[in-house]
Amino acid sequence: MKGFLKKAYEEKLQEIRTLKRKNFPPRERPFFSLSQALKNGSSPRIIAEIKRASPSRGLLRSDLDILKQAHLYELGGAVAISVLTDKNFQGSIEDLRLISQKVNLPILRKDFLIDPLQLEEAVSYGADAVLLIAGLLSENRLKELLKEAQSLDLEALVEVHREEELKMVLKTEAFIIGINSRDLETLRVDLEIIERLFAKIPKDRIVVAESGIKEQKDIKKLIKIGIENFLIGETLILAQDPLEKLKELRTYGQD
Repeated sequence: MKGFLKKAYEEKLQEIRTLKRKNFPPRERPFFSLSQALKNGSSPRIIAEIKRASPSRGLLRSDLDILKQAHLYELGGAVAISVLTDKNFQGSIEDLRLISQKVNLPILRKDFLIDPLQLEEAVSYGADAVLLIAGLLSENRLKELLKEAQSLDLEALVEVHREEELKMVLKTEAFIIGINSRDLETLRVDLEIIERLFAKIPKDRIVVAESGIKEQKDIKKLIKIGIENFLIGETLILAQDPLEKLKELRTYGQD
């Protein structure tokens, strides 16, 4: 672990110390299943992301209204909403609470999660699922967090970027596997990584392509190899009309 990923890990160690002093009330909203959303409905199925900023580009939109954006995602046919709660993306746990109170879709907490306390926090603030990044975790810690998530009625999207990470994840009960084309150590994007790793994933797992998906042609290329689920953030945040952009991405083959 090095670069940006190492920095994020060290920041989380500091944040977890403060979580030990908190009590988390139970989830108030009904549970919405991410896995069911990713298996049902017509392809392509899109998890649309709320993302205020990125470490490489800084603030994405100064006028971003996250509740309006989430509402447009729901109208546009997103099957779930991902909410970035990490401060490197100018997110916060309050973003998760606000959106979970306003939409009737599965909510994924996207952050650098390394401790069971963070999963308890996610449930309390309305998450239905959490992102677990294989590059941050040992095999034993990943198994521990998957078990904790199950006990909390949380689903998990387990993210990989390298073949050795995928080999580790396939030794666990991870059911939803995300392939991130972005290297979280260098922040570089390479869509070819998605194609290479997808071929090595058993057909009984759900696969989500993450990062670098900007146009219909990107989705069309990945659907041809069998990927039907996509997590898309910056493209939708930067779009002049997020609703139309989402509809465009969802109807890539109907022009």
